[in-house]
Amino acid sequence: MQPNLNRLLRALAREGLEVTYDGRLYTVRLSGDANAPPAEVLLPPDLPVEGKAFRQLANLASLKHPGGGQVLRVRATPDFHPGDSGVAIGSVLHTRGLVVPGAIGTDINCGMRLHVADLTVDAFLAKRDAFVERMKGHYFFGTRDVAMSSRASEALLRDGIPGWFLETLEKPLGCAGRSDLAQLDAEVARIHLGGALKGAPSWAPDSLTREGVVRDAGLATIGGGNHFVEVQRVEAVEDRARAWAWGVREGQLAFMIHSGSRDVGKHVGVAWQERARRAWPQGQALPDSGILPLADERLVAEYLEAEATAANYAFLNRLLLAELLRQTLRELFGEVEAPLVYDVPHNLTLPYEGGWLARKGACPAAAEQPVIIPGSMGATSFLMVGCGDARSLESASHGAGRARSRFDMGRGGADHSEAALGLTGVDCISLRAERRVEEAPAAYKPIRPVVDSQVEAGIVREVARLAPLLTFKA
Repeated sequence: MQPNLNRLLRALAREGLEVTYDGRLYTVRLSGDANAPPAEVLLPPDLPVEGKAFRQLANLASLKHPGGGQVLRVRATPDFHPGDSGVAIGSVLHTRGLVVPGAIGTDINCGMRLHVADLTVDAFLAKRDAFVERMKGHYFFGTRDVAMSSRASEALLRDGIPGWFLETLEKPLGCAGRSDLAQLDAEVARIHLGGALKGAPSWAPDSLTREGVVRDAGLATIGGGNHFVEVQRVEAVEDRARAWAWGVREGQLAFMIHSGSRDVGKHVGVAWQERARRAWPQGQALPDSGILPLADERLVAEYLEAEATAANYAFLNRLLLAELLRQTLRELFGEVEAPLVYDVPHNLTLPYEGGWLARKGACPAAAEQPVIIPGSMGATSFLMVGCGDARSLESASHGAGRARSRFDMGRGGADHSEAALGLTGVDCISLRAERRVEEAPAAYKPIRPVVDSQVEAGIVREVARLAPLLTFKA
């Protein structure tokens, strides 16, 4: 049990929250709001409780709109922690007749992508410096050659990866001209939802729909926050049959990518949070939480189309980040296949049981689906398989979750020694020293209890573990 649990529950009650705990699962809702569904939080007893995150979760469960609709269920994954937008990271929201742009935010289709390569760690480390210099150029200094025709850009925004691919086959530009297009085509099946949602170019920034060659400065970039590109070693395989089917072997090199829709997601997310405010019925008080749902069918449809547009961009962003790395491996080591294991999104609104399911920093975990749960850059990451658990809304954590804020990590007087930050032996490539501090292992919860609690709850099963070799942080 959490130490001093009764004291903790009394403190939360003073904050206006009704909270219970059974040793594994917390339930929480706002005091006096008996009609709201209680939000559930899967949280092992050795991880801290954050009152602000509980408040944000209870606010989400209490959402209402004068035009109707309802919140059916709210769940949080074990890595959950407060979010800057008023929605806790790790929240999963099931609604009917309501869609909530703020439950996705601006980092639309932030997600994970994992490749493996039949290359030994010793061989890779022998050319580590040359690899790092090339990748720093691509990721940090703009030497990447990322371009597409205006037709390919519009097809991407409208139809996702398949649309982009069809136009690129006809006229490959930039790094796509050096890609194995047959391999990219075959790998579409390993992208969640086929990397394709129904979008519309009109929701994207004008720079992506101009005539001629499109060179977008944000495409194939990592982004800030907890986003990264990491080279890893497949440390251990637990489910050998499944790992074999997915092409994963012990001792392989791997690379994992965590990024999203960059400025396109921000463009869409900010616009729709403002549009939700303008659409709120006149004369009706705005929610105290500041979280504004949409209930009008036309607005819901338009928002989902706009969200899909940014999501399609994010799928290509991760694909090209991986392609630059794969091409660099081939330059240094010859023909390296480095196939895709899976690409899975976090921040998306998708149809679910006659309504909508919005995940904010949570990973889909449908039955038999690959699930990627990264640790910090000093800790193990996990390749899992989903169990399709209904109580968890078929959702798993998207990482370990922050334990300390970026402000707390960077504040004056804090111990910034390598040992205190957990950075001893960590190979982090970044142009900004403060990024290493803000994203140091000490800023994150331990990954093992987060993963173990989900295995015990029947949400996921372990397939393989991956140990970090070096991490790129923008």
